[in-house]
Amino acid sequence: MKQINETLAELVGINSVSAHSNAEIVEYLERCCDELGLITQRFPYRDEHGIEKINLIALAGTEFSDNTEVELALVGHTDTVPYDPHWTEATHLTQRDGKLYGRGACDTKGFIAAALTAVETVDLSQLKKPLALIFTADEEIGLRGAKQLVEEKPLRMRYSIVGEPTSLKPIRAGKGYSLAEVIVKGREAHSAYPSLGASAVFRAARLINRLEGIATELQSDEHHAFDPPYTTLNIGLIHGGSAKNVLAGECRFTLEWRPVFPQHSAHLLNLLKAAIKEEMQADPDFRCEVDASRADAGFETPVDSPLIKLLEEATGIQAGTVAFGTEAAQMMEIGSEAVVIGPGDIREAHRTGEFVPVDELERCAEILSKSIKQLCRKD
Repeated sequence: MKQINETLAELVGINSVSAHSNAEIVEYLERCCDELGLITQRFPYRDEHGIEKINLIALAGTEFSDNTEVELALVGHTDTVPYDPHWTEATHLTQRDGKLYGRGACDTKGFIAAALTAVETVDLSQLKKPLALIFTADEEIGLRGAKQLVEEKPLRMRYSIVGEPTSLKPIRAGKGYSLAEVIVKGREAHSAYPSLGASAVFRAARLINRLEGIATELQSDEHHAFDPPYTTLNIGLIHGGSAKNVLAGECRFTLEWRPVFPQHSAHLLNLLKAAIKEEMQADPDFRCEVDASRADAGFETPVDSPLIKLLEEATGIQAGTVAFGTEAAQMMEIGSEAVVIGPGDIREAHRTGEFVPVDELERCAEILSKSIKQLCRKD
């Protein structure tokens, strides 16, 4: 039996940054699944740059068909964020002080290593209900692989465990994630003669002031399971104007919001459109474009779900919520009750020096093994 550290070292050794094809890591996972006795199928697509990306599904206890159904799916994404080229440990797993360092060690190659190890501890011939392993692409750049699976619907599942670094705390609900680029138009003029033009920056500032009011208004729609318990919004990027002595002809800003479940992403957009309409009434020359580029749904699994109870018992930790997006929402769209869990701390992800604690990695494999046995070996 391969040691979990060895599996993680091999996974980390494969550069699977989202900008590249994930074919190499998929080939590795195919070999692992074949050795474990699972059957696999690729679900490829091409990204906007024409690069092939692959979702891989491995099955035990059933075969691929037009109506494949499984009891449980373990879901992990194969891609990682980029890393500093000076970080020598990025693709060479290094152990120090009970921690394993490397890009993807906790987000989420550690979970994938734990899932493969868990399957190895189970006698698949004894499964009475089918199991799936789902390895997705492009999670880090918009959950694109999971969204592709939603479109294709290659299988249905009753339960799914989605890997993300939660320090092994079961997560039963997550906020959505939405983005929009807002472009406010003005008319350029010499700043010495402002009456000859209209500043797009001033116009954008008035609209942003309205958005701040909307942010306060949204706080009245509370979902107390979340922290904070309401939809948050943020303007993280803004750019306008061409020179210090020219009235800005354009100002654009990036609006981000995280809706509490089940509030729809469009709710904020409708409030924004109403604010724009009010600005147009006050200033008939006001012009604004909104490019809503992302609207990822949140998810929520009932507190009395058997999967929640199983994982709370296995971890000894009460299920909670997160304010960031995960692939659990897409798994829910495919038909499952979903829980997010995994080794490592999300605050250690995406940074130079990313690591996963060895004890959490090994414990995760035990939790996943127990989950498979309880959900897939019982009638």
